[in-house]
Amino acid sequence: MADTLAQHKPFIADGGHGGGIIDAAGSGDPGGGHPHGASRRAYRTGMWFSMLGICMFFLAFTSSYIVRSGLSDDWVPVAIPSLMWWTTLLLIASSLTMEKTRRALSSGHRAELNQWLGATLLLGFGFLVGQVAVWRELASRGVFLTTNPSSSFFYLLTASHGIHLLGGVLALLYIAREAWLYRLGPAKRTLVEVTAMYWHFMDGLWVYILMLLWLWR
Repeated sequence: MADTLAQHKPFIADGGHGGGIIDAAGSGDPGGGHPHGASRRAYRTGMWFSMLGICMFFLAFTSSYIVRSGLSDDWVPVAIPSLMWWTTLLLIASSLTMEKTRRALSSGHRAELNQWLGATLLLGFGFLVGQVAVWRELASRGVFLTTNPSSSFFYLLTASHGIHLLGGVLALLYIAREAWLYRLGPAKRTLVEVTAMYWHFMDGLWVYILMLLWLWR
């Protein structure tokens, strides 16, 4: 009976201010029991395969980009807006806060978890909003999707990354909801871990895309 009650104890209070410690027994999560090691490996393996698929997708884009740039004289390089460097800093910062989120959950500190998770979401949204601003700036210069082959690749590469990153933002929103409802038990901590893997991957992928657009023009 004592073990059963312990499993339903969500947090150890910390002065009544919501800054307690997440209970290792499961945080009141109906599905919060410890997942089997095989399940954890399956989630991580699935994420690795997903990231591999995304890599292949962008490598195909890269190959097409490089080949097309040397085919004819209609290739007009797109000047990268300075705002893109600032949005890149936002994304790098969000990768750092995502790691802080993962560590806060592992150590069981709810207040830190909520703070770092909120910061990651804000930075992620900031990046996406900044990217829309970049497209608007290009449009104001008369550079559109169909202006020339270079601009087409610019929009397609950055938009494809933005769509994939939006998937990560939606995952973070779900995690934030579960944290707010005290339902981030051990089973869902695996979700945080694989989401962190994906988020860091999106960060590195963006740096790669930016370097490709900047150096290969």
